[in-house]
Amino acid sequence: MRRSHAARTLRPRSVRTTTQRTIAALLLPLAFGAGGVAVAEPPSDDPVRVVLETEMGAFELEIDVSRAPVTASNFLRYLDGGQYDGGTFFRTVHAGNQPDDSIRIAVIQGGRNPDAEAESFPAIALERTSETGLMHVDGAVSMGRTGPDTATDSFFICIGDQPSLDFGGMRNPDGQGFAAFGRVVEGMEVVRAIHAAPYEAQRLTPPVRIGRAYRKE
Repeated sequence: MRRSHAARTLRPRSVRTTTQRTIAALLLPLAFGAGGVAVAEPPSDDPVRVVLETEMGAFELEIDVSRAPVTASNFLRYLDGGQYDGGTFFRTVHAGNQPDDSIRIAVIQGGRNPDAEAESFPAIALERTSETGLMHVDGAVSMGRTGPDTATDSFFICIGDQPSLDFGGMRNPDGQGFAAFGRVVEGMEVVRAIHAAPYEAQRLTPPVRIGRAYRKE
């Protein structure tokens, strides 16, 4: 899914793997108790709402920090650092513009501001859909990658259900799927408009600029 720039039984929402719990604990913000001693704040399983304002309109995401803690935290650190401000949606994938792929999908793909002064964060571990239970349904937001454990800032949004992107799906020959970590909850018509924008091959021409990306208070 990243360019230049089988199914298993789903786990219930309340069940988290040991690895997920450990990582989530490490990512907790610190608060200061009596005597100035740093203590971890209690974890929150509440989804995080995020707004992306593009030149074609705004839409809202719900980020699932509970079921996909690694992937969600990675996306949010780029977001909170302002690295998606001035970024773009640069790729649109349709049934008719992927002639070399036997398994076809429909997505738009975006990423951080290419002129951002900050460097990309290190790549993250792949959170498989077989572990999170977050499938690539219509409006799902997921991370772009090449091989497993290579995702950084690039993300994509599904147009329609895309089961070939789940664990066991063969859009990527390794069969590991991609890491979904949220969904569009408002403004899906904007996402579809970006998907329908002019393109050459799979490149949006011109790319659709992201003006601002931020948490919704």
